[in-house]
Amino acid sequence: MTYYGFNFLWMFSSWRGRPAQPPDERALDFLAAFGFNFVRIPTDYRFWTRDFDYFHPDESVWEKIDSYLTACRARGLHMSLNFHRAPGYCINGNNLEKHNLWTDELAQDAFVFLWECFARRYRDVPASDLSFDLLNEPPNPGQYGLTRENHAALMRRTVAAIRAISPHRPIQIDGLGGGHLAMPELADLDVIHSGRGYQPMNLSHWGARWWRGWQVCPAPPTYPGAVWDGKTWNRDTLREFYQPWREVQAAGRPIHIGEFGCYNNIENDIALAWFADLLSLYREFGWGYSLWTFEGAFGIVHHGRPGTTYEKVGGYRHVDRRLLDLLLENRIQN
Repeated sequence: MTYYGFNFLWMFSSWRGRPAQPPDERALDFLAAFGFNFVRIPTDYRFWTRDFDYFHPDESVWEKIDSYLTACRARGLHMSLNFHRAPGYCINGNNLEKHNLWTDELAQDAFVFLWECFARRYRDVPASDLSFDLLNEPPNPGQYGLTRENHAALMRRTVAAIRAISPHRPIQIDGLGGGHLAMPELADLDVIHSGRGYQPMNLSHWGARWWRGWQVCPAPPTYPGAVWDGKTWNRDTLREFYQPWREVQAAGRPIHIGEFGCYNNIENDIALAWFADLLSLYREFGWGYSLWTFEGAFGIVHHGRPGTTYEKVGGYRHVDRRLLDLLLENRIQN
């Protein structure tokens, strides 16, 4: 099965006491109506944890995750449960963590413990309905103490712990370097490798407040022709970028693009030209994908990119129909 869908941020961040949101059933109805089959749920462990007491979670909070799963299953949508913030690591605001996932045994034990809890909670849910995406976007090797070796050891340990409880649970592991770097050292592990579709970063994140790397560029990029990381980006450059991932795929591991998208400060015609190349490559490679997000600055609904012509589609008044059509045209029929 090849999975196509969207990320939903219902339990994405507990910043400033923000409560978890209920499932957006209207959006899920849209996905089902257009033949999408995948929902990724990035979560923040702080919703169920107080004062870094990792081993006594408030399991009543997990009833909200139960409701997400119920809503997805009712529509034939596969749900992928992800730790966007895990004990000791998050790509956003890592300084808020008390411990270090890559160097502290306590954080590593907590990480495995929480996944064991979810494995037990959902052990009777079929593999076709639920997967576990262990950790969103680990850092670069050398950052925060991560090495390829200690990362691989933690992933192997966690997968073994989950499979001891739920032997057939599908598991995804995100690439290093914010999801961009392939992991050949884990090509023998029976998991799905989850990549990203954000290169070139100065195009996908132009004007972003949470990532300032684009500020080194004198002007907004065009596409094709964006200059980033010493390269001029076009379809061939994208193909070259994904070659290490294709080698992991050739070793027998499935590849899925867990996130991709373009922030709303780029002209929509430029963004759509980039999306067209990116999605056509995913189709060629046989990879599924999950857009970040459904609605808002990265989504297909009311994203706000300059020059967009919206249409009323599926009950939503402001849908980027051209982007929706690209998503639909580049799926492989299951």
